[in-house]
Amino acid sequence: MNEALAIGSAVIVLFGSVLSLFSAFGLIRLPDVYLRSHAATKSATLGVLFILTGAFLYYTFVHDVVSVKLLLGIVFVFLTGPVAGHLNARAAYRTGVRLWERSTRDDLKEALQQERAQAKKQAEIRDKLR
Repeated sequence: MNEALAIGSAVIVLFGSVLSLFSAFGLIRLPDVYLRSHAATKSATLGVLFILTGAFLYYTFVHDVVSVKLLLGIVFVFLTGPVAGHLNARAAYRTGVRLWERSTRDDLKEALQQERAQAKKQAEIRDKLR
C-alpha cells in the first residue's frame, strides 16, 4: 500500500514539474510582460503547488509525518503567487509598458487617462491652496 501512495505522490510531483517547465517556456517565449506575468503566476504557481502537495502526501502517508512547513508553504504560495503577478502587471501597465501589438485591445486606457486627469486636477487645487 505504501508503494502505491509513494508512486501516486511521485506522479503528482512529476505533473507539477511539467507545469513548471511549461511556465519556464512561457517566460522565455511569450512576447510581452503581461503574457509572461500570466505564465509565471498561473502555471508556475500551480506547478509549485503540485510539487509541495506531492511531497506533503508522500511524507504524510508513507513516512507518517505531518509537515506543517509544507502546509504553510502550500498556503503561502497559493496566496502570494497570483497577487504578486497581478501587482507586477498592474505596475507595468501604470508605468506605460506597451501591450503586444498583435490582436490586443486595451480596455483600461480611457479609465487610466481619466484617473490621471483627475489626479492632475487635484494636484492643481492642492497647489492653489498652499
